[in-house]
Amino acid sequence: MEKNSVATRLCIYASSTDKIDHTLLSEFLVNLAHKQGMAGATVLKGIMGFGASSVIHSYKLWEISEKVPVVVEIIDEEEKINAFYDLIKPFIDSMRYGCLVTSEKTTILFCKPGKRSEQNGPD
Repeated sequence: MEKNSVATRLCIYASSTDKIDHTLLSEFLVNLAHKQGMAGATVLKGIMGFGASSVIHSYKLWEISEKVPVVVEIIDEEEKINAFYDLIKPFIDSMRYGCLVTSEKTTILFCKPGKRSEQNGPD
C-alpha cells in the first residue's frame, strides 16, 4: 500500500468465543485474509463491551472462560475488501450468535513493509 493512497477498513465485531466449525472466528478470518492476499489483518481484544443482545461481557480474573469482545480489522483496496466480504458473508450468516460488520474508507499515511523471516513465517 502506498503513502496517501485510499484504502478500505473492514471491521468484524464479535466475541472471543465465536467459532466457525471448531476454529475461533478471529483466527479463521485472519487465516483466510492471509490466504486471499489481503494487505493486513489485526485482531483487537476488548476488555468490556456489549452488542445487540445487551449482555455485557468483560474480562474478570475469576472467570474460567474469557468471553470478551474482539474486532478483526482488515485493510486493503476497496475492491479486494468487497470481494473478501462476499467470501466471508456465508460464514457470518451461519454463525449462531450475532456480530456486526462495518467498512469505511481510510487513508494510508505510512506503510513500511517488514522483512519476512523464514523462521517466523510471513509478517
